[in-house]
Amino acid sequence: MAYLFSRSSRNGVFGMKRTYLISLCCFASFLLFACYGFTAQTNNAVALQSASVSVVGESAVLIEQICSEIYKGDFASARGLVKRSNKSNSAAISQLANVISEYEVTEEKRRIALKAAYEEQLAELEKFKTEKDIDDINDVNDIVDALSAINQACEFADEEQKAKLLSDPALKGVLQKAIDKAAEFEMEGKWLEAYTNCYVWLMAIDPDYEGYSDYADQLLDKASIAVSFEDSPCETREERFWGIEKKMFIRTIVFLDLYYVNVIDYNQMATKAIERCELLGEVIGGSSRFSLDLQKTKANSSDAEPFVPPDRRKLAAWSASLEALLDEVKSSSKVLDKRKFFEIFDKVLRLNEMTVDLPQSILIAQFAEASLSALDPYTVIIWPKQVQDFEKMMTSEFTGIGIEISKPKGLLTVASLLPDTPAYKSGLDAGDVIQAVDGLKTKDMTLSCAVHKITGPKGTKVVLTIERPGEEKTKDITITRDRIIVPTIRGWQRTDSGQWRYMIDQKNKIGYVRLTSFASESAARLEKVLLQLESQGLRGLILDLRSNSGGLLDSAVAVVDKFIDEGLIVKRQPGFGRMPIYEDAHKRNTHPDYPFVILVNSGSASASEIVAGALADKKYKRATLVGTRTHGKGSVQGITGYPGEGAQLKYTMAHYHLPSDQRVESRDAVKKLGREDWGVGPDVEVELKSNEIKKMIEMQRDNDVLVQANINIANHKQNKHTVEETLEADPQLAVGLLVVRSKLIEAEAPALAHRN
Repeated sequence: MAYLFSRSSRNGVFGMKRTYLISLCCFASFLLFACYGFTAQTNNAVALQSASVSVVGESAVLIEQICSEIYKGDFASARGLVKRSNKSNSAAISQLANVISEYEVTEEKRRIALKAAYEEQLAELEKFKTEKDIDDINDVNDIVDALSAINQACEFADEEQKAKLLSDPALKGVLQKAIDKAAEFEMEGKWLEAYTNCYVWLMAIDPDYEGYSDYADQLLDKASIAVSFEDSPCETREERFWGIEKKMFIRTIVFLDLYYVNVIDYNQMATKAIERCELLGEVIGGSSRFSLDLQKTKANSSDAEPFVPPDRRKLAAWSASLEALLDEVKSSSKVLDKRKFFEIFDKVLRLNEMTVDLPQSILIAQFAEASLSALDPYTVIIWPKQVQDFEKMMTSEFTGIGIEISKPKGLLTVASLLPDTPAYKSGLDAGDVIQAVDGLKTKDMTLSCAVHKITGPKGTKVVLTIERPGEEKTKDITITRDRIIVPTIRGWQRTDSGQWRYMIDQKNKIGYVRLTSFASESAARLEKVLLQLESQGLRGLILDLRSNSGGLLDSAVAVVDKFIDEGLIVKRQPGFGRMPIYEDAHKRNTHPDYPFVILVNSGSASASEIVAGALADKKYKRATLVGTRTHGKGSVQGITGYPGEGAQLKYTMAHYHLPSDQRVESRDAVKKLGREDWGVGPDVEVELKSNEIKKMIEMQRDNDVLVQANINIANHKQNKHTVEETLEADPQLAVGLLVVRSKLIEAEAPALAHRN
């Protein structure tokens, strides 16, 4: 138009110029009106869009805040945030409100059950007080029943109710009766009975009273000493301490002096060892029953050299000499070194020869165990006879028949079968009571002894005499032993064919994997399960590490490496200024970043703490921890054959640090400082009471059971439980599932908002 206007003016045609000017003005007016109308409409649209974005933005912030409270376990604050929102504007907030409601229902059920359990125990105590005269109670079963009721009532009570309970004169009388009964047991040489029937309960009722725990430790030491002298159905004393030599302990100390994680306190080691040797004298000389049992046992043993208990004069000389040696160690202003410690060890051995003349192998074992306990609970010598069992525990591999056993009501019972094992194919069945192993009665046999008898070299046979519920006669089943690998990966339920179900929430595609220990094959087997779940559309995962006491460090590192693509997994810090050792993640084969919860409890130790701590570390925030504080081991052990002659040493070689460099601290060390922040703490704390733990274990055991192949399932009672029943019996798992669902809702919130 500018071009036309210029051209007309140059031609001098005024009429044409005027026409163009009018046309231009009209067109300009049209443009102005059109632009104004368009702008008005655009502004309205922008305003509406901005309002929508604002609402979405506010909802996103609120969703993040609600989820943040859920991931901290503060469902009450999350509920408050939901109440302040307009749920109709956000499907995600409505879904989170449902999650919170489910949590509140679960907690209300638990509260009602806890109140009922407390009232039940109060009723038991009132019945006990009505029917029994405390002064006349002498039967240990009555004492144990009363202690059990007091303990559970205290557990279910709040602080005010507990204080009232423990101030009740009748209940205080029961506690004193337990102390008196323990003293009677001790006089009879029944140290284990004193511990299990009395002091276990006293410690549970009043865990803060050190007098109970210190005395209980001494009772256990005495019981251990007594067992070391006695034959059992599985081994004689000579077999138990076969191959123990002085030079093994000497080499152990030489090695630890160089490689133990901390500077060694030889004064403390010497003190603990001498005190244990004093207990040896007390055990042998303080109970006539013990001496008679020794003579009787040895008289009936054709292979063992008879042990004649020393007389009182020799025992008195032994005790006096040790007391003098202990005073010398405690009063010395000098710090003992390795050489002086060896001198004390030699002196104790010479005193033994001059006085009581105890079997040297037993004395060496007790001296070594006590002295090493001064370092930490995890540094121990594995004597030649123990090596095989130790390796079974570490590798989850052994030669046997493939069963899991337990002793409910004191009866050795087949709890479950392992698939594709000799037991599974033999006709043995879950629920069978094993009356005898190769003709040896199991009535008084410990679980460890039964395992020892049932396992054996590959290709050899074992005969189990079993009693089957519903059948009158016992029968013998002969099974040929084979190599068994115990699976460390489990699901939430086993099928009749022995396969595990891992998808615990089919609707939301949330998987569940229980890892029972960290063996050499654990990471590879976990990989297969994860791939299987992911092929089924996995969207969230729960990894159960509860009561997983650990295992191989390499296995733990490999598990963590599956879930983070780069960065530090764990740092091992040896002592004496040695360079730290770093374990890093690798990008290859990292699994998708789906919502992830790890279940932990006080039984989660060592490798479990490394996995849980690394994945929940603030550097990655890959997983949320649900449950209770872990065990608090805080150290890494190595294994060496340096003691020689077939013995091994498991020793603490390093402390470990999580990716953000915080050290996982030892329970024992932290408790001495009056703190409670050992191990790894949960993000969402869910503490179970004893009745809940019992119910959870029973439900888990039922879901784990595998019965014999080709059995008529219709005639075999199986207590498999639904997902709903399983979750109701396991509040930690139930809450863990709610946390994963919350993470899924948060991740999908933008899409939900867009649909709104």
